[in-house]
Amino acid sequence: MDLSREVALIGCSTYGREMLKGRIDRLCHTLGFSVCSGSRLLLKPNLVSAVGHQRGSVTHPKFVAAVAAWCIDHGARVTIGDSPAFGTAAHVMQKSGYLEALKGLPVTVINFKKKKPVKTANGFNIVLAGEIDEYDFLINLPKIKAHNQLRLTMAVKNYFGVVLSWRKAFAHMQHGNKYFAGLIIDLLESVPMGISIADGVSAMHKQGPVGGQPFALSLIAASFNPVALDTAIMDILGVEPWVSPLWQEASARKKTGCNIAELGFPLAQPAELAVRGFEVPEELLPVRFQVHSFMFNSIRKLFS
Repeated sequence: MDLSREVALIGCSTYGREMLKGRIDRLCHTLGFSVCSGSRLLLKPNLVSAVGHQRGSVTHPKFVAAVAAWCIDHGARVTIGDSPAFGTAAHVMQKSGYLEALKGLPVTVINFKKKKPVKTANGFNIVLAGEIDEYDFLINLPKIKAHNQLRLTMAVKNYFGVVLSWRKAFAHMQHGNKYFAGLIIDLLESVPMGISIADGVSAMHKQGPVGGQPFALSLIAASFNPVALDTAIMDILGVEPWVSPLWQEASARKKTGCNIAELGFPLAQPAELAVRGFEVPEELLPVRFQVHSFMFNSIRKLFS
C-alpha cells in the first residue's frame, strides 16, 4: 500500500468526544499510524483568529481535544501550538472555547516563538517556528473551509501556520498572487513528517478564512499526504480542483495526490460522503495584505 496515495474517510456528524475518539482511532488504525508511549506530539490546529470562531473559522476545540485525548490514551505527551495571523495562540484558544474543551487533559499549549530560517527548494526565504523540530511527530489538524483568496483551504494551507508570527502577513505582502501558492507548496518539504486529520464535522463555506457560514459536512478525513487529502475533499464537496490555486501549483509540480483516480480509499469512498450546496467564492481577492492592516496587526500582537 502506497501511503502517499491513501486517504481514509469516515462519517461523523457530532463533536461528542467518545464518538470522535472512536472515529479517529479507526482512521489512524486503517492508515497504520500509531503512537508510542512517551512520544512527544505537536498538534497544529487552525487558529487563524478569535473573530468569527462560532461560524467555524478555527478547528473545533472539541475536535482537537478528542485527538489529544486519543494520543494521551496511547501514552503520548501532547502539546498544542500555532502562530495565528492575528493575536496569540493562547488568546485565540481562550476566545474559541479551547480551555473548556481541554479541561482535565494533561496538554501543554504554546505560541510558536523560536526562529528557524529556511530557504526553500525554489528560493523562498522564510522564517518557520523552531518548535516544530522539537517533537517526534506533527499532527496537522486543519479546518475545511472556504477562503476568499485561495477558494478553499484544508490540509496543505494549514501548514502555512508554521511560518512564524507576523511573517505570515509579510509573506502575503512580499509574494502576492504570483508566488504565494508556490511558497505554500514549498513548505511541505520544509516541515517534519506528519499526518493530517481534517475537521469536517462542520465545515465553513461561502467565504473565509473568517466570516463564512457553517456547513454540515459530517466527515473526518486523514492522510499522510496533505495534497491527496485536499484532492479527496474537493471531490466530496463537488468543487473542481483546478479552481484551487494551491491544487494548480501542486499539479504543475506533479505532486503525488493530485489525481483522484490514483488515490486509494480504504474506508469510505468519496461518493458515499458527497454533498451538494457547499459554496466557495466565485471571485478571488488579491493575496496581498494592505500595508496599514499589516502594521496595525503587527503592533497589536506586540501587546497581546
